Amino acid sequence: MADTRSAPAWGRRRWILLLVLSGNMILDAIEGSILVPALGVLTTELHRSVWETQWLLGGFAAGFAALLLAGPALAARFGRRRVYLVAMALFALASVIGGLTDDLAILVATRVVKGAAAALTAPAGLAVIAAEFPAGAQQRRAISVYAMFGAAGFTTGLLLSGWLAALNWHLLFVFPAPIAFALLVAAWRVIPDPPVAAPPRLSKPLLRNGSLVRSALGAGALNGGYLALLVVIAVQLHEVLGWAPWQIAVGLLPASLPLALSVPFAGRFVERYGTARLILAGAVATLAGHLLLFARPEIRAYGTDVLPVLLLIEAGFVLSFAALNMQSTATVPAELRGIAVPLYQTGVQFGAALVLPVTVGVAVVFDAYRPAAAVIALAGLLAVAAASIELRASTRPASAPVKSLP
Repeated sequence: MADTRSAPAWGRRRWILLLVLSGNMILDAIEGSILVPALGVLTTELHRSVWETQWLLGGFAAGFAALLLAGPALAARFGRRRVYLVAMALFALASVIGGLTDDLAILVATRVVKGAAAALTAPAGLAVIAAEFPAGAQQRRAISVYAMFGAAGFTTGLLLSGWLAALNWHLLFVFPAPIAFALLVAAWRVIPDPPVAAPPRLSKPLLRNGSLVRSALGAGALNGGYLALLVVIAVQLHEVLGWAPWQIAVGLLPASLPLALSVPFAGRFVERYGTARLILAGAVATLAGHLLLFARPEIRAYGTDVLPVLLLIEAGFVLSFAALNMQSTATVPAELRGIAVPLYQTGVQFGAALVLPVTVGVAVVFDAYRPAAAVIALAGLLAVAAASIELRASTRPASAPVKSLP
């Protein structure tokens, strides 16, 4: 174990580096939520259907999922610093273009570009922290700060949505530009450029790792169902109850704020209860929320039709979010984690890119929300199934052949 007492104190450069990486993390998280409360307004302003405007959310997730696995290879070939800076520049430029257009196709394209840029910068953040901060207490502290920014980003995006949409809906797309440019300038000065070893390739042994695959499937199902559920609720709050984006943003806080507040304590829960039990408990709580929505898909009152659903699904995320991240690489050899982490994150983003359009498409085809709620519930069932299998695998007798979880 490293002697953390001999580790040098954080200097000004390390603080700036951590703030740049964390700022980038929170921007990525904000992009995942900022359009949810305003989707009804955007549908009206752009004179399009909800099926068309939902691609503004799905496009970001699709772009994110598309480049996650390529990120480590690009960093090894062109240098981590160069890839990071180019991705940040593209993110900022896409934000400017998105804020200056009324064309839905261009807006979706800019969201895809921003998702792809996030896929190149987000994994690099943890890699830079691991390389620049001494192992032990300092590295754990840096990762905690980084994770807290990411967890707070979704809630921040909801609140920003209500404020910016009230001013001008174009601000929803352009607001990250000045922040991204400022982060780009700072990153130019502090992001290191050490030689990066070529990452391991995606291989059959990795794809046969049961714990990793089940974690990716379960997290993808939870993430996809979560985003689709928020969209279904947000659209109804706008169309049925006539809520403004700021009201919707505040109304959705029970589905995001508890997770942001619980992140610092997640490690203690995992140590006490183990990842498999927490993940199953979280999946069950989430499914209960989905089934409650299925039972009462047409919203008439926030307190009875919405709040209980949001509290249940957020309880599921509080229980399972950190545990899923830890479980995903728990049985992966250290030399393969460079590709295992992007593989897991691809599953998370692919879940949103798949479940959201299917949910909205079903709602449009049947002109009803109950079929859409059924799709969300099916995603919840998949998460419960994956978690149940993982719990059984983790509780096998020691004599059972579980050493590689094929």
